[in-house]
Amino acid sequence: MNIIWRQLLQPARWIKRQPLLALLAMGGAVLVGVTAVVVFVLPHGNSQQTGSSTRSSGRVGGASTSKSSSNGTSSTKDALNATSPAAHTPAAANPAPAPPQPTPSSVLGLTGWRLTLPVDTAHNGSPDEIDQPELAGFVSSPYFELTPAKNGVIFQANAGGATTKNSGYPRSELREMTANGATEASWSNATGTHTMVVREAITHLPAVKPEVVAAQIHNASDDVIMVKLSGNHLFVEANSKNIGDLDTNYALGTVYTIRIVAGNGRIQAYYNDVLKADYAKSGSGLYFKAGCYTQSNVSKGDAPDAFAQVIIYSVQVSHV
Repeated sequence: MNIIWRQLLQPARWIKRQPLLALLAMGGAVLVGVTAVVVFVLPHGNSQQTGSSTRSSGRVGGASTSKSSSNGTSSTKDALNATSPAAHTPAAANPAPAPPQPTPSSVLGLTGWRLTLPVDTAHNGSPDEIDQPELAGFVSSPYFELTPAKNGVIFQANAGGATTKNSGYPRSELREMTANGATEASWSNATGTHTMVVREAITHLPAVKPEVVAAQIHNASDDVIMVKLSGNHLFVEANSKNIGDLDTNYALGTVYTIRIVAGNGRIQAYYNDVLKADYAKSGSGLYFKAGCYTQSNVSKGDAPDAFAQVIIYSVQVSHV
C-alpha cells in the first residue's frame, strides 16, 4: 500500500508512463476511503451517533419515509401508522332517529276530542275521561288501541264496564271538544251547518242483547239521534224510534261511511253518500259523539266480559 501511495505522489510523468496502474491505484484509494466512511457513519448496535443527522430515502406502503431524528431513531413506525387504512376511515355517521310510532290519536287526528272509557279508576272522570294533551299518546287495551295494521282505532266496551251517571250502559266513545280539546263543544243547528263524517265498521256484539251505538248527536241531557246496530239491522234512531234504515242486513266487519249533517233546523244522515234519514229537529247545546256505546249490561243477561266493538278508520268534523 505504501508503494501505491508513493507512486501516486510521483510527478505527472509517472502517470503518463503508466496510466493503467495509476487508474487502479486511484480506484483502490477511493474504495478504501468510502469503506472507511461507511464504517464510520453506520450505527453500531443501539449506540447513538452524535454530530450531524442523516437522511434516508425509500418507500413504505407506497410513501416516502420521513427524516430520521438527530438521535438516530427511525420514524418508519409513524409512516406505517400514517398510511394505515384505519387512519383514513371516516367516522361513522350518527344513525337517523327512529320515526315516531303512531298512536290512536295520531291516526284519527283527535285534537278536538275527549275519550270516555268503560273503567273507573283513580284517573279523572267517573268513569275515566282522557283529555288532550294526554289523549295524544294514550292507549288502553282492549278499550282503545290501534288495529294490527295501524290504520284504524279499536273502540271496545264490555257489558260489565263502568257507566256514566246518566246511562246504564258502558262506552268507549269520543266526545266533541273545541280549543284543541280544552272546551266542550256546544252548538245549535238553527244556524250554520255542522257535519261529522265517520268511516267505520262494527265488528262485534254482545251475545244476549246484540246492540251498539256507533255515532250520535247529543245535547246537554240526552241523545238526539243515534246510528245503531241491533242484530243485523243498522238504522238511525231518534226518540227511541227508527227514522231511517241504513242497512237491513248488515254483516259484522263491513266498512261503511256515515255522514251526519245538522243545519237549518234539520238533521240528515247519509250512508255511503246516500241520504237515508231526514229529521226535522232544531236544538242547541249539541255536539257529536263517535265510538262504541254498548247497549247491554249484566242486568240484560250478558256476561261481564261480553262486549261490543267498533273500528273507526277516520272521523272529521266541520262547522261552517
